[in-house]
Amino acid sequence: VYRASTVIFPTVQAMEDAQKKKLDTTFYGVHGTPTTFALEDAMTELEGGYRAVSVSSGLAAITTALITFLKSGDHLLMVDSVYGPTRNFCDTTLRNFGITTTYYDPLIGEKIKNLIKTETKVIFTESPGSYTFEIQDIPAIVNVAHKHDIKVMIDNTWSAGYYFKPFDHDVDISIQATTKYQAGHADVILGHIIAQTEQDWLKLKITTGTLGQAVSPDVCYLALRGIRTMGVRLRQHQKTALILVEWLANRPEVNNILYPAWPEDKGYKLWKRDFAGASGLFGVVLNQVQKEAVAALAEG
Repeated sequence: VYRASTVIFPTVQAMEDAQKKKLDTTFYGVHGTPTTFALEDAMTELEGGYRAVSVSSGLAAITTALITFLKSGDHLLMVDSVYGPTRNFCDTTLRNFGITTTYYDPLIGEKIKNLIKTETKVIFTESPGSYTFEIQDIPAIVNVAHKHDIKVMIDNTWSAGYYFKPFDHDVDISIQATTKYQAGHADVILGHIIAQTEQDWLKLKITTGTLGQAVSPDVCYLALRGIRTMGVRLRQHQKTALILVEWLANRPEVNNILYPAWPEDKGYKLWKRDFAGASGLFGVVLNQVQKEAVAALAEG
């Protein structure tokens, strides 16, 4: 674990040499240390992009990516099933900056072309969606977006970059709350942004530095610890989830299960086509019951 704020150089020449490549070296703690870089290298290898950037949380990864590629007057296409805090950021901060957002049906596929404006600069995807777990047709969306020179971003937290490889589908930016599966022990808050190209990575790196985004090397170490067992944990997550889903599906209290890896789920075919597996997170739609009954289920 390399902990550092200020870095001392033996000579002026050594300092100047480091300044020339300060985005790649331990120049000042905000820009990263060997511990930070090791985790970023691991995330890059996992997702298959050009390089990664570490930030303080999953939400910070989302917001940093959006403001890197959007400016006043731009238009954003945001999936309607998105993580709640992402929606809040669009409706408050981005709106205040003069950036407009249109929410689109997660199942829109290639018909997203009908929503594109001259000002559209980013299409944001999340597959599966938060809470409702729709699988998006990412290849179809990317194909349309790139014809119009629009960046495609994905919140890839659910697959952990282990079960869905966004850059194999030509996505531009992948985002993860590495709090979840990489760290894996509920003791870390962390986020990563992975870029497909050097140009996009450089823009992200400059934005994170400008914002003062910094991650503790101790947190990076904990994520490096967790990532070593991620494959084992995720396989068990999927196995356990399917057992729970089958049990819940036969309960009279349950109206529907929302889990793409379940053969009866509406998104199963797309999931099977694009994903190598599933994490353990799924949704349950209950029939109308008293709040006290839901609490009893959760607490039991």
